Amino acid sequence: MKALRRLLLLGLIPLSGCHTVLMSPAGDLALQQRNLIISSLILMLLIVVPVIIMALLFAWHYRASNKKAHYDPEWDHSTMLELLIWAAPLLIIIALGALTWVSTHKLDPYRPLDRIAAGKAISANAKPLEVDVVALDWKWLFIYPEQNMAVINEVAAPVDRPIQFKITASTVMNSFFIPALAGQIYAMPGMETQLQGVINKPGQFDGFSANFSGDGFSHMNFVFHGLSDADFAQWVRKVKAGGGELSRDEYVKLAQPSEKVPVRYYDGVAPGLFMAIMGHCVPTGSVCVDNKAAAPGGEEGAMSSGHDMSGMAAMPTTHSQ
Repeated sequence: MKALRRLLLLGLIPLSGCHTVLMSPAGDLALQQRNLIISSLILMLLIVVPVIIMALLFAWHYRASNKKAHYDPEWDHSTMLELLIWAAPLLIIIALGALTWVSTHKLDPYRPLDRIAAGKAISANAKPLEVDVVALDWKWLFIYPEQNMAVINEVAAPVDRPIQFKITASTVMNSFFIPALAGQIYAMPGMETQLQGVINKPGQFDGFSANFSGDGFSHMNFVFHGLSDADFAQWVRKVKAGGGELSRDEYVKLAQPSEKVPVRYYDGVAPGLFMAIMGHCVPTGSVCVDNKAAAPGGEEGAMSSGHDMSGMAAMPTTHSQ
């Protein structure tokens, strides 16, 4: 028994390095997803726990040394037991199905938010902060269209302001994930996925790629800052003062595979760059694969692909994710 205890204690050592960020989120969407995980777990335990207890209890009660246990070798049916065995799991499945259906629609990453937090609705004139996200090899590019700026491996948003992420990838499929904010969503070349979110607490939170994408995948991390309105305005000023313009030529250099890339600021972004990235037509003279993406000269590219850049389904982490 002592050896078993020591073994169990040793097993706690690697667990000490784990974080419980999914169970202590800082954003309302992530909070609802956490509640969904807990609710689903409780519903499943309503079946699992009694089954485990009964399996142990029956084995103990009908052990060979218990001469008082009544054993009927001719017994083969009990209507009450059949009802219990089938009705309880069926009710749990119905409850889980209803919970999943409601949550899948309510937590749809494309669905505009209807609240900032529990009991706090979004004001009618609230404008979401738009952030265009590009998964590169092996770093993250964040473009702020409203502020006309871009940042490598760092993103920030004001507390209690809705955020709309528009996400794509430059080369291979990737996955955008800020556990404290919302569920993960895939980033795919030539396509646009979306994620709505809101951060309710100021702080610094980890973001990373949740999908293997090559040699530098393990270093494909970034920092997400939840800031007050004043601090966000100050952060924007810092970004605007920190570097030159992200031109098309600069993007071509940036898109080359690289690892452990430090935070970098750009105080301007070439017009139509995000759409050109989706259309694979950033370099001068290239032809866009979809006429929704602007060619370098401002003209629309020729349609040579049937990709739908606006309607791709997302895969969140908890319900559908």
